[in-house]
Amino acid sequence: MPALSVMIKPASSACNMRCGYCFYHDVANLRSRAELGIMDTSTARAVIDSALDYCGGESISFAFQGGEPLLAGTDFFKEFFAYAKKRCKGVKIYYGIQTNGTLLTEETAELFAANGALVGLSLDGGEEDNSCRVHADLSPSFGDVMKAAEILRRAGTEFNVLSVVTGRLADNIERVYSFFKSHGFRYLQFIPCLRPFEGGEGELYMTNEQYAHFLTTLFRLYARDFLNGDYVSIRRFDNWVRLYRGEKFEECGVGGFCSRQFVVEGNGNVYPCDFYCLDEWLLGNVNSSSFAQMAECRLAKKFITSSLVMPARCARCEYFNLCRGGGCKRARTSFDYCEAYKKFFAGSQELFRRISEKMGR
Repeated sequence: MPALSVMIKPASSACNMRCGYCFYHDVANLRSRAELGIMDTSTARAVIDSALDYCGGESISFAFQGGEPLLAGTDFFKEFFAYAKKRCKGVKIYYGIQTNGTLLTEETAELFAANGALVGLSLDGGEEDNSCRVHADLSPSFGDVMKAAEILRRAGTEFNVLSVVTGRLADNIERVYSFFKSHGFRYLQFIPCLRPFEGGEGELYMTNEQYAHFLTTLFRLYARDFLNGDYVSIRRFDNWVRLYRGEKFEECGVGGFCSRQFVVEGNGNVYPCDFYCLDEWLLGNVNSSSFAQMAECRLAKKFITSSLVMPARCARCEYFNLCRGGGCKRARTSFDYCEAYKKFFAGSQELFRRISEKMGR
């Protein structure tokens, strides 16, 4: 894993889509100002300079998210890559960008490919399973996202697919997985739909029964294909297999505690986590404070230590080494999926064993 992870929101919370489950829309609207503007050149350079000073010559990960980061424009990324290349000689830089894909062009895709950026494309399955992902005028986005996938393939840009697991998607995971495989999407991420901080119910949000069904069914498909030599990467399962084998995980949220990272908003404001870009967790501004200074502030330390508090029942659970209290603290505060995890891990030990055995050959 990189020594330093920096998430950048170059277009703040601005987005050209109106997805029904967008967690960052909810987060931004809890701030005194929801949209903090498009990141300018001086702020972007301050991010790079501060990251370089902080990392001590080790590797850095820059991940661009939103909102929709492509609203910042292609020139923003050209200038960012060029300045980072100039400043970070001898330092390994990893780039990632999460996008809805609807603004992607051949030029942008080629730019990302040339700089080794990994693109995450947001897609929840086939057209019937993508109904939450709509444009600002509420028209469907499915066709545009599929075009974006073809643009990325033609440009030779490395990319994966990110899906938000709603109750409906969980109920239809076999269909969704079949769609992804049939269209050549072999690097997948699935993240549970988060309830807003103030809570929420409805078909967007999974019950314990739905989540247990989702995990059990998808893991069975994942294991079947892996054991048959037809591996499809599913990031959460890949990391749970690593934990089962006593290896290190790489996905934020799997470890059960928060690590030190920085999220930089469009105006340079810095927060400790994408899920907590709130006024009460503002660490400072990169234009006036360094990452090194912010890392040592009381608020940054409080954020990390608060994630170490686990439910008492976790200490007695035989699956804690895999579950880690249900992942990150934001997931734990969204909903209690303890019963779903217990059912999944209890019924999947044989498949974990068989996968591990094959990997060990």
